[in-house]
Amino acid sequence: MTRIAVPAQRTPGATEALAESEALAVPGTARTRPPRDIAVVDLRSDTVTRPDAEMRAAMASAEVGDDILDGDPTMRALEDRAAELLGVEAALWLPSGSMANHVALTIQLRPGDRFLAPRLAHVLEYELGAAAWLAGGMPAALPWSAGPGRITATSLRRTPSPGPMAYDALRDRLLCLENTHNAAGGTVTPPGEHRAVVAAAKAAGLSVHLDGARIWNAAVAARTSPAELTRGVDSVQACLSKGLGAPMGSVLGGSAGFVREARRVRKMLGGAVRQGGVVAAAGLIALNRVQDLEADHVKARLLARGLRDQGWNVNVPETNVVLAEVADADRTVAELRGAGVLAAALAGCVRMVTHRDVTEKDVRGVVARAGRLAAAGWDTRTGEWRSEGTAAETGALRVGWRTRRVPRPAGSPADASEPPLRRAR
Repeated sequence: MTRIAVPAQRTPGATEALAESEALAVPGTARTRPPRDIAVVDLRSDTVTRPDAEMRAAMASAEVGDDILDGDPTMRALEDRAAELLGVEAALWLPSGSMANHVALTIQLRPGDRFLAPRLAHVLEYELGAAAWLAGGMPAALPWSAGPGRITATSLRRTPSPGPMAYDALRDRLLCLENTHNAAGGTVTPPGEHRAVVAAAKAAGLSVHLDGARIWNAAVAARTSPAELTRGVDSVQACLSKGLGAPMGSVLGGSAGFVREARRVRKMLGGAVRQGGVVAAAGLIALNRVQDLEADHVKARLLARGLRDQGWNVNVPETNVVLAEVADADRTVAELRGAGVLAAALAGCVRMVTHRDVTEKDVRGVVARAGRLAAAGWDTRTGEWRSEGTAAETGALRVGWRTRRVPRPAGSPADASEPPLRRAR
């Protein structure tokens, strides 16, 4: 949680301090910035975490080499450790999870192929069509037949595939799974269900890629090992900068032959680095913190329960992603930002993600601010402000962006711990 501090006057260096404080209060325009004198709680993603002192020290002292020419020893150690945890023969570090997915699909698809994925999967909706652009694969979304973000083995058996003589039809070549499924609210596919789906895919002649950006969360929630959730797949991507606190990087795992080809495709995409041990050291620290994710899951349940008590329609989080169904996600996100809570609009919902840089106290503060928004007249069901009379009864009148206090009803306790809410418009 970052406290916004504004210098009283412009002195040498104050411009930089002000610019930094304003950058922390944004994204958004000036009309959607939170008040500058309150602490901003950033729940947009678990990627907003910052390396702590232990991680920075490891990065500063990392043993390095040229990873393109001779290999980097710290990078090799990270890749070996990741392969062990994921239960695969070999692994390769890449700068981002999206690039790791691009590499995997480029290896396993050819022009004229089709790949299948659960509806709203990251490879379908949030990677700018790179699978079609780079690999030539056409995407097809599968319905959530086993629950939010999950598919059944039966749904694969029912997926039509062209016969051997249908030369002018797309060839179903690859199934892309996602565990946890982000847009479904961080839902977990359990090990038994995963094995059944993979077996059905193999029986249908499909290769399987697992987008496991948050597979560490899935393993902790399912009380199993990450390797149990990768059984049978041909490739798996796992992120180091979501929840685990590393500043960047993902690993892509599979057979030794697959990883050799992935190294070539990574070079084609410009993803190879030289002294990569600096960031690999952070990844090694991150992999020692997988069990810490349980605390983030606890915070997500605390947040969801608190918002539900305020009248919000929220999911029961399985991991660290809280989704709230609202009438107007973009406007609700703007109103929350005005109250000092950073969230994101996703698939028509408001998404809030708990992480290691947010405390349970911060989460309770978010619930309290949501309650004050409701008391001031914000209705998540309609995406509108109720009448000014409602706001007056709670002790605040909104005038554009500014808020002025009016006498509270008799016996109403004053709360001086938070400044007035500001209305975004």
